[in-house]
Amino acid sequence: MSRAELTWFKSSYSGSQGDDCVEVAITEEAVHVRDSKDTARPGLAVSRDGWARFVRYAAHG
Repeated sequence: MSRAELTWFKSSYSGSQGDDCVEVAITEEAVHVRDSKDTARPGLAVSRDGWARFVRYAAHG
């Protein structure tokens, strides 16, 4: 699947004021992450397990 085919959505961890938004796209193999204001640059892709660990850590510090 190419980056153009990914379905992006605003992360629930993004700010509610719309100025600091992180977008994510989930595939079977990975979670893709990008800055919503800079969609021309390549984002970051991490394994689904790696993303789950990151979210757990972010939620519990």
